[in-house]
Amino acid sequence: MKKNIKYLAGLCLMALGMSSCEYDNYDEPKLLFDGNIVYNGEPIGVSYNDVYFQLWEEGWQTFGNIGVAIDQDGSFSSLLFAGDYKLIIPADQGPFMNLTNQESGSDTIPLNINGSMNMDIEVLPYYMIRNVDISGNSSEVTANFGLEQIITDANARGVNEVVLYLSKTAFVDGRTSISSARLGGGDITDMSSIQLTTGVPDMTPTQGYVFARVGLRIEGVEDMLFSSIERIDF
Repeated sequence: MKKNIKYLAGLCLMALGMSSCEYDNYDEPKLLFDGNIVYNGEPIGVSYNDVYFQLWEEGWQTFGNIGVAIDQDGSFSSLLFAGDYKLIIPADQGPFMNLTNQESGSDTIPLNINGSMNMDIEVLPYYMIRNVDISGNSSEVTANFGLEQIITDANARGVNEVVLYLSKTAFVDGRTSISSARLGGGDITDMSSIQLTTGVPDMTPTQGYVFARVGLRIEGVEDMLFSSIERIDF
């Protein structure tokens, strides 16, 4: 009985080894699919590695989907095999709503990848951050900006808060912030003219610059909307 078990175990190991070799011999994906998440051609800023979309390859659903993260500046990139894909942005992802695709009649975007492809994905944001001007010195940083409400129908959402974040690195959001200033949505008196100021703390090791950007938290929406990252030298 023990000999039979050892024999069966050996066969299993051989089978696994052969499968592993076959898997290792597969070509790696080489076709670049890249672009930006945009509104009227303007990239949508988000927090790093928090917002993503899914690529489903037809015929391979049982193997799950490819998750593609959206970078801080709204850009994305992924290496793919040639084939037909369905691009889906989950409903809980991003500070925006998905648009209906004319070809599919839904928010699913069909893709045919037969070579490297650059494509922007249009979405409908709840708000846009406008006219951002960030300046400062070694003591404090000030941001002046406005908010434009894009969605004004029954899907409209209120402003929870606006935040000015400072970071030692080019990754700027609440996780990396070394200083911040906040203003609640109910305290905003003029959406077109908002000012936030925060102090620059002592940094170890010392450095003569910080990175800054403005974030907007929308009521009932998990992901924040962000302005572009700016480096403030002093």
